[in-house]
Amino acid sequence: MAEHYDAIVIGCGPGGSFFAKTAAKKGMNVVVLEKKKDLGSPVRCGEGIATQWDASYGLPLNEKSIAMKIDAAMAIAPNGTTFKMGGEGAVVERKIFDKFLAIDAARAGAHILPKTLVTDLVRENGKIVGVKAKRFGEEIEFRAPLVVSAEGMENTIARKAGMKVQHTLYDTDVCYEYEMANVPCEPIIELFFGNRISPRGYVWIFPKAKDVANVGIGVGGETGADPKALLDAFIRERPERFKHAEIIEVKGGDISVGASSEQLVQDNFMVIGTAAHMVDPIHGGGMGLAITAGKIAAEVAAEAHERKDYSRDALVRYEKEWHAGEGATMLKRLKLRKTMEGLSDDDLNFIFENVDGKDAGKLMDGDFKPIVARLLIKRPSLLKVVKSLM
Repeated sequence: MAEHYDAIVIGCGPGGSFFAKTAAKKGMNVVVLEKKKDLGSPVRCGEGIATQWDASYGLPLNEKSIAMKIDAAMAIAPNGTTFKMGGEGAVVERKIFDKFLAIDAARAGAHILPKTLVTDLVRENGKIVGVKAKRFGEEIEFRAPLVVSAEGMENTIARKAGMKVQHTLYDTDVCYEYEMANVPCEPIIELFFGNRISPRGYVWIFPKAKDVANVGIGVGGETGADPKALLDAFIRERPERFKHAEIIEVKGGDISVGASSEQLVQDNFMVIGTAAHMVDPIHGGGMGLAITAGKIAAEVAAEAHERKDYSRDALVRYEKEWHAGEGATMLKRLKLRKTMEGLSDDDLNFIFENVDGKDAGKLMDGDFKPIVARLLIKRPSLLKVVKSLM
């Protein structure tokens, strides 16, 4: 016997939970199917989120979910030159934060089913009408006129639906991270750049307490570099900082760092969050983007539900709105990332010595030309690398 809903969400991460909460508040009968028994794990990121998302969406950022409030981020060049970037944020405990998001969705009326593995789509006359799943050894069929993939990197069901969401090595970072005790910390996120320490990536230190931090690395998937070996070398080369450090948890996995997928909807199907490559190409953050996508997609889905029309034409406003907003910003940042990949460590040192946090903010927003022109006056040889930004 199949279970019937208005929408099926695959994955109970930030995007899936926020879609479910928003859609349920608008009167939809939503079920969220999560393959893991524990929400928020495994952790694949530094667990940082800008508090701007809380102001926009009323997230459960509180004394239980926040490990440490953040005042700023600091970028560090290969030679140690630094600049700070403003903006308040928080490092959260993902296992708690994700659970609170799921609780919010449940309070709104959504049904949450952990330890439920979606194995395939159900089609009738070529039309998606639900999913097949396994729960506690039992095969179950869930029916709904709308299926939403919030599966994360695996995105197996999205690919089975025919969505072009395959990850490439070039658009993937391989990450490795230690949660460490006895590491002196300020309320500042530290980002270390350099081709030697992290090819096509960076090393991060995200503080979770005055002496606890997530210390991790992301390297380009196509480089073949060993992230664990590079992270261990980074720690070894800084004995004063890490001489008393103890590893209390090991984390890791792949993250997408390309632009978001072009196609986000088709008949009876939507894809949100990391499943659609919605991860910042520069810093690899994805929680806020997934939540934004979940909200937009749910609002469009609720309109489709009222009209009983789940065709691509009825759902495409989500796709258009995304690409006009956050998606466009991601494309600009991907352009910046590709340019940074061509810089030597000496070039990086020069740039860090000649820009500040305000400049970095403009670059992240896609305002390239004034800053690039200023740098070229001092170092014309950069032209061959940065000409795509002009």
